Amino acid sequence: MIRSELVQKLAQQYSDLTLIEVERIVDLFFNEISEQLASDGRVELRGFGAFTTRAREARTGRNPRTGQSVSIDAKKVPFFKPGKEIRDRLNAK
Repeated sequence: MIRSELVQKLAQQYSDLTLIEVERIVDLFFNEISEQLASDGRVELRGFGAFTTRAREARTGRNPRTGQSVSIDAKKVPFFKPGKEIRDRLNAK
């Protein structure tokens, strides 16, 4: 599902809200998660999972086109850990 599909689905379920209002809510939701992660925070959605950041060390990579070694700087990357309910739902038999 992509963002526009999510907006459409929510707009259908909540017909008392306009499409623009639903879009603003979805934007606000994702912006708040992004801002919290940018400030080294953690976002936990009970029953869904938790978003955190992890540090990646600097390393030497390789350009796949030329084969030349490339220096890759250290950086932070987002990380998602699914909650128990999501894992159970995915692995239901």
